[in-house]
Amino acid sequence: MKKIFSNELFLGTMIAVLSVFTAYVSYQGAMADSKQNEYEIQGMKDLNDGNAEYLRANQDITQDYNYFDNWYINDGTDRQDIADYYEENFSEALTTSMESEDGLWGEAYYDAMYADAYAYWDSSDTNFETGSQYDERGDQLQLVMLIAALGLAFVAWASLLGAESNMRVFFSIAGSIALIVGLIVYVLLVPTIAM
Repeated sequence: MKKIFSNELFLGTMIAVLSVFTAYVSYQGAMADSKQNEYEIQGMKDLNDGNAEYLRANQDITQDYNYFDNWYINDGTDRQDIADYYEENFSEALTTSMESEDGLWGEAYYDAMYADAYAYWDSSDTNFETGSQYDERGDQLQLVMLIAALGLAFVAWASLLGAESNMRVFFSIAGSIALIVGLIVYVLLVPTIAM
């Protein structure tokens, strides 16, 4: 057993494997950070767009109230042409609301007017949640990278010591354990993101 862990070929192979593993995990961590950033920026954009749509919907609702008031005042009078003008400018949601069982200015009216804002807000929540998942993935990949780099350092130190040194065997075993622990953490604890 001591011969295996102090063997030059074993140590060279371990250095190569740990170097590639560390680089691979580092790359995946960088990609996770990039995706986190991408989804958080999209979440902020959707949140801002949702707020803008909400304000626009409020203006449209105010306009509907004004049009409805003017239509109501003039409907059935000798100024029917004015009433018709205002009625033609009702939003589709108001027209539907007037014919709905929910009644004028019911919940269905407001849901229709705010639909675009709600859609943006839902998208924002989804993007922030996905960004958070990538953040967690990146954190776990950093842990794996730390373990792999530690193992690489152990094996590198082992390769510098003499073939008969007990410390060489100790560092070689420690590096091997770090590789195994890193692989276990990578497989079991690093979350995958379902897209």
